[in-house]
Amino acid sequence: MLTAAEQMPELRRGVHEILVEAEFERKLARGRPLKIKAGFDPTAPDLHLGHTVLINKMRQFQEFGHQVIFLIGDFTGMIGDPTGKSATRPRLTPADVEDNARTYQEQIFKILDPERTLIDFNSRWMGALGAAGMIELAARHTVARMLERDDFSKRYRSGQPIAIHEFLYPLVQGYDSVALEADVELGGTDQTFNLLVGRQLQADYGQEPQVVLTMPLLEGLDGVNKMSKSLGNYVGITEAAGEMFGKLMSISDTLMWRYFELLSFRPATDISALREAVTAGRNPRDVKFELAAEIVDRFHGQGSGERQKAEFLARFRDGQVPEQMPEFTLPAAGGALKLATALREAQVAASASAAYRLIDQGAVRVDGERVMDRDASLQPGGSYVLQAGKRAFVRVTVTS
Repeated sequence: MLTAAEQMPELRRGVHEILVEAEFERKLARGRPLKIKAGFDPTAPDLHLGHTVLINKMRQFQEFGHQVIFLIGDFTGMIGDPTGKSATRPRLTPADVEDNARTYQEQIFKILDPERTLIDFNSRWMGALGAAGMIELAARHTVARMLERDDFSKRYRSGQPIAIHEFLYPLVQGYDSVALEADVELGGTDQTFNLLVGRQLQADYGQEPQVVLTMPLLEGLDGVNKMSKSLGNYVGITEAAGEMFGKLMSISDTLMWRYFELLSFRPATDISALREAVTAGRNPRDVKFELAAEIVDRFHGQGSGERQKAEFLARFRDGQVPEQMPEFTLPAAGGALKLATALREAQVAASASAAYRLIDQGAVRVDGERVMDRDASLQPGGSYVLQAGKRAFVRVTVTS
């Protein structure tokens, strides 16, 4: 096993905060595999690239020889994570949880090594804890401490209801760390409170407290909001290779570096070299090709990314998309820019009604993909090639 000094640069990469870093270095210096825990509530059937930020960090720990535990929160999933919510979150049924958990297991092994990954379910110990055990667990935390959490505090001050079962969520997540005797827990920056509850409970139960590594929340294709299916700014890991490649090519040149840092498996030195090359004059689009190809390969097999790149370039080479075209920078009002508005503002259509007619006729393509939805929108932070008919091409960059 590599020394702590040798592991730290890569393990620190992309991490928002390490609590507490000195403890983390001491744990690594012992030279034994650490138990690395990350929990995922099976609240939706499909994962997107935002979810993989944590999974990628788990893979790094795996490569350094540590024990990775992918914890499926089938018990907490039925409570509903209140983090960041302004209202009580609907609880999932046991059938929903079971179905979603099954798809998670199928998807994570596109990143993690199945031979070196332990999958566990927190119902294994929470189901056995019983009512008496839950009361004993609840006695180890206070309402005042719970109300230190920003979302609970805001809801309490504004008179929004907080159900008692929502207070149980951080406690159960923290008790998971006790049950697993975790050395390290990974989570998003929005989970910091819950992760620290785990440290406190481990100390209460006489265990060495876990170290907490918080990972940033990945911005979606718009470059502004957290990647989310509900916002439509996501890249699903089960999407078709062409759709995945096209979405990644649509991100801004600035956002590209964020994706390299959090999603690429390339060494940090390689990414620094790419930055220097762009600064020296290399076309950012060519570097974006490398990012898109790497991620498409990961989820669709080696060589898939290069095939998608070849198809993308063929559209230019064969004259389907010209190398030079008018360029427009358009602001998005209300969080997104309607495609029909973009066509009008970019002078592709004379009016909104003309733009809708083009869409209805199937004459409009966005990055090569035909769009026939009148309500289609372009997300802020992206750069898109809009095509109407065979000869009208414009490049539109959408700003927030």
